[in-house]
Amino acid sequence: MNTIEKALLKKQANSELSNDKITETVQQTHSIERAEQVAQSIKSKPAIEKSETDPQFIHIDLDKLEAKGFVSNRSNRQLINEEYRAIKRKVLDNAFGALSKSLTNSNIVMVTSSRPGEGKTFTAINLALSIALEKDKTVLLVDADVLRPNVMRTLELKNHQGLMEYLLGEKSDISEIMCSTNIPNLRIIPAGKSHHLSTELLASEKMYAAVEEFASRYPDRVVIVDTPPLLGINETAILANLAGQAIVVTEEYKSKLTDVQKAVGQLNPEMAIGFVVNKAQTSNSDGAGYGYYYAGAN
Repeated sequence: MNTIEKALLKKQANSELSNDKITETVQQTHSIERAEQVAQSIKSKPAIEKSETDPQFIHIDLDKLEAKGFVSNRSNRQLINEEYRAIKRKVLDNAFGALSKSLTNSNIVMVTSSRPGEGKTFTAINLALSIALEKDKTVLLVDADVLRPNVMRTLELKNHQGLMEYLLGEKSDISEIMCSTNIPNLRIIPAGKSHHLSTELLASEKMYAAVEEFASRYPDRVVIVDTPPLLGINETAILANLAGQAIVVTEEYKSKLTDVQKAVGQLNPEMAIGFVVNKAQTSNSDGAGYGYYYAGAN
């Protein structure tokens, strides 16, 4: 007999309540206790259930991505997972290892190319997916190629309000443009709407402040920024002063060496610079692969 029942029996002795009245009261008390337990259970449900109803939540079709050749979150070993694991290890070492102390914003990684169409968005997404598999790291993927935004299109998702709305002052907080996903460690900031001053906004003080917030808000977060190609767009070189690392994507047999040299010449010489060779013919596979070459910080 619990404490409530004992108290009611004592009250019966003092006030000569009937047994039927006690039974009814105890049943009501049990109903209240049960209702409180249910309410507490509802409060303690995982936050993910609430986030999936949020307008800023996006669901990535992982099966479709895997079929298109992207990094998979499944346990079976795939060539592309192994290739991006090697790339990821160098990036994470630069971001949090010994070299990170000599880099400004070492956890900000810009992914670019010399010219359009060399695979930088494909590389940025795969790198983000690979880092999201880490147990102790989170990753934020930012589409800063505001002239030709391609992250959401590549993921086959609807465009959301994003970076441009924030830079224009239509959104006052970074959290308003940051989308959570069904991959627990991955967040995405879309490019947002097009604007005739988009490239100038990339070079603005507000963009600088946004990158600083990206770098400092979460110490375990890697920020992957898909930027415009380096040649022909001066603002991309300005973004290079905000990032600690740069990955320059080239396409084997397509990218011109002179273009790559010019592109690298626009980067901050104090940042860590790596090269991903896209669609490279690998010796252990008949298909296209990826190579990573690290230049390091001068």
